Amino acid sequence: MSRMEKNAQNQILNGDARKKRKSIFSKIVSGMSSLIIVGGIVGLFLMYGPYTGFRDWYITTAMTTMTHKYLATWFYSEETINDVLSRNRMVEIDSVTDPSLVTVTSATGNYTYTSETEREILERDPEHPDYKIIEISGKSYTGYAAFVYDPSKIKTLVTANLNKSGQYVTKMAQDHNAALAINGGFFIDLKEDRTGGTPQGITITNGKVVTDRPYTGEGGLVGFDNNNRLIIGKINSTKAKSMNIRDAVTTGPFLIVNGQASTVLGNGGWGTAPRTAIGQREDGVVIFVVIDGRRVGKPGASMNQLIEIMKKYGAVNAAALDGGTSSVMVENYKILNDPIDSDGKHKTRPVATGFGVIIDKKKNTNNK
Repeated sequence: MSRMEKNAQNQILNGDARKKRKSIFSKIVSGMSSLIIVGGIVGLFLMYGPYTGFRDWYITTAMTTMTHKYLATWFYSEETINDVLSRNRMVEIDSVTDPSLVTVTSATGNYTYTSETEREILERDPEHPDYKIIEISGKSYTGYAAFVYDPSKIKTLVTANLNKSGQYVTKMAQDHNAALAINGGFFIDLKEDRTGGTPQGITITNGKVVTDRPYTGEGGLVGFDNNNRLIIGKINSTKAKSMNIRDAVTTGPFLIVNGQASTVLGNGGWGTAPRTAIGQREDGVVIFVVIDGRRVGKPGASMNQLIEIMKKYGAVNAAALDGGTSSVMVENYKILNDPIDSDGKHKTRPVATGFGVIIDKKKNTNNK
């Protein structure tokens, strides 16, 4: 074959290759365009179609965040948002904890368990016999439950910079020598600094009222009296004093009061997100629950799921604490769970209050 013939053949082959590459590129572009169009149609159907499940979840989840309400207001009118929130809400139990329903015991765990769940709760961990931590999971969440056997050791943790800036729960736990700690109640989060140092409503620590602001949202006072019983109710500071409340925060919604669960309409109005909750059993054992979320396939827990978790572990009184990026469980000053903030970073945030298990005020014997 002559050089001219070879050149001609190469040109034909090169031309065919270019045509093939163009064809592949065209197919890729066409495929991507089709995916975008299909995705757009599906997205519009989910957000504006006759099926309201996704819309309700999207709006309620966005509207319960501190800084990302715009994710709902960008796409929906105020009328639509209000309609969704009215159909998805909590109907809380309108009563205050009856302390007589709880008898704090000093059981050592040396007895026959009536069920596997009871064994899981009450069989002590020799590493730290004052409390036990287990991993929990559900369809949309993973997290931790901790069982504290002596509620007298649970105290309110308050930021050292009250009304100025919050602290990480790890730091509050260290400052108060708390072997185990979780985040606490609601707080005012100024958009410009997000310091979270001002608790909402009433905050009580060691019998002293350190904040007393009007609060009309879901939930109310959640804390312990001098007999170490978890008290839940919409009560003011005067009533709290008469009930001998020693440590408390303002938070909610209430999940279970005197053995009766709140009614969840729709998804409860709180969407699906990371959660923190506290409860108490008839035998006085206190339950801490922290739920992770904001992951693909694991967005977190709904209020209904929190109620089911608390019922499973025998809570007669229970309430949600602050959730979202605030949700954190700390043991020996280290974070156990995997919090994710609103920017997708694996980190928690400073908060105003928490609950800590203080085993030894002078020396934390659990510190490793």
